[in-house]
Amino acid sequence: MIDDLAVTDVQKSADGVVHTLAEAPEFEEGETVHCVVDAAFRTYCKRAHTASHVLFGAGRRVLDDVGYAGFDIGEESVRVDFTADTEITDERMVEMERLANRAVWDSLPVTWGYEDTQTAREREAVAFNTKTEEGAMADADEVRVVTVEGWDVAACGGTHVSNTQEIGPIHVLERSNPGEGATRVEFAVGPSAIDAAADLHVAAREGAQRLDVAPPEIPEAVDRLTDERDELRDEAADLKSELLSDRLDGLDAVDRDGGRWLVGAIEGATPNDLQGELEGYVGDGVDGVAVTGTSGETFVVVATDGDADANAVVQDVTGEFGGGGGGSPTFAQGGGIPVPPVEVVGYLRNED
Repeated sequence: MIDDLAVTDVQKSADGVVHTLAEAPEFEEGETVHCVVDAAFRTYCKRAHTASHVLFGAGRRVLDDVGYAGFDIGEESVRVDFTADTEITDERMVEMERLANRAVWDSLPVTWGYEDTQTAREREAVAFNTKTEEGAMADADEVRVVTVEGWDVAACGGTHVSNTQEIGPIHVLERSNPGEGATRVEFAVGPSAIDAAADLHVAAREGAQRLDVAPPEIPEAVDRLTDERDELRDEAADLKSELLSDRLDGLDAVDRDGGRWLVGAIEGATPNDLQGELEGYVGDGVDGVAVTGTSGETFVVVATDGDADANAVVQDVTGEFGGGGGGSPTFAQGGGIPVPPVEVVGYLRNED
């Protein structure tokens, strides 16, 4: 705050440091004004910023050829964009969280000092944020190097705590892909981290209770349920196929296009359900099969042995009643037909 007005932006320019205020001030150039830093938010920034260094140090221990690709502190979460030869999986992300919290628990000193830029770049241990290098560090003769003792060293101009114990708990929230070959890891620090971890703990215990297992056994229980679901899906698909076969067996045979056709209506099936079934019925004295039904609107599905053109039959039906569709000479389908299936069946059977 400057003279009780909120500072909305601060930039360094050729004229000096420029502070943008939320509204025009009443004071004039040369006056002495009262300035206040938001101590609570600055303390949070110290902890969150140092936490990003600690998390990056954890990434160095879990990932290969890791680098910075971006960084941001939000009011609820912090993000670090990593580049690495190693994929950041859920397991590796959790391991990074575990190692970061261990570094906090170990109360590692955090120090900083200035070094010649070229000297710092020649030190393999010093991490450089590529996004920052494009800006503030581009033409700098010296850089500020922040060291988390025995854990991480990085060129950084931000505010930091003096010991990792001041950071508090770190909780990884999620990962995403921001592009440019980077992986974004978002995490919470302090009270937000405590709340996020508690929410996750509650969800895990509720899930375990519903599965009637202990929380560590949730993955095994889910695998078991997934297998059972897949088996039931297969059984349902087999039963559905048997039901369709029974219904197709019950279709009336008619003479059409110089051959024997099975024609009728079947409800409760989609064109995709019928495709494989119809093609299996062509042959052994059946020259073609034409089935209609409803899936939103009336549809028609036609399969032939090739002597008659299935696509031509579909075009004939949609030309008579409306709708659209198409396909090959041996299989075609049409939809959006604005009449009941019984009318389409009658037309296919050449009934008056």
